[in-house]
Amino acid sequence: MPTPTESTLYTTLESPIGELLVAGDGEAVRGLYLQAGPSAISIPAPWRRAEESFIAARNQLGEYFSGERSTFDIALAGAGTPFQERVWGALLEIPYGGTISYGELARRIGRPDAVRAVGMANGRNPISIIVPCHRVIGADGALTGYAGGLERKRFLLDLEANTLL
Repeated sequence: MPTPTESTLYTTLESPIGELLVAGDGEAVRGLYLQAGPSAISIPAPWRRAEESFIAARNQLGEYFSGERSTFDIALAGAGTPFQERVWGALLEIPYGGTISYGELARRIGRPDAVRAVGMANGRNPISIIVPCHRVIGADGALTGYAGGLERKRFLLDLEANTLL
């Protein structure tokens, strides 16, 4: 999450999985947080509401939830360690409607021995939905950890499975 002292812009929008908080700097999305469930965040006092900065994000998320969009064309600027950013980059390569295991994700970034670290990086993904951490599942196919709760992860996976574009 951007630090409270940064000049951060934000908006909120309703979605089928509850309120979403979108944060950024006016040029790129730096965070997309599910406000319903265990991962809700408080909006720091220095942040400023700026609806006009997130028109593209709002429109594209609406299209995604209505089954009309499978990829996003929004500038992203999630900040993390180099390892986290490698994991998040690999998440963007998981096709719409697809899933992979944490082990497969670790192999894809060339670190097959780092399954736990990959899981932790996946869990710290600051731009949920757009950077599709919900597409990572357990080795046995079971749904595992999701910051928004497993019911929201199931919703997103079902949405994609039922609207393959």
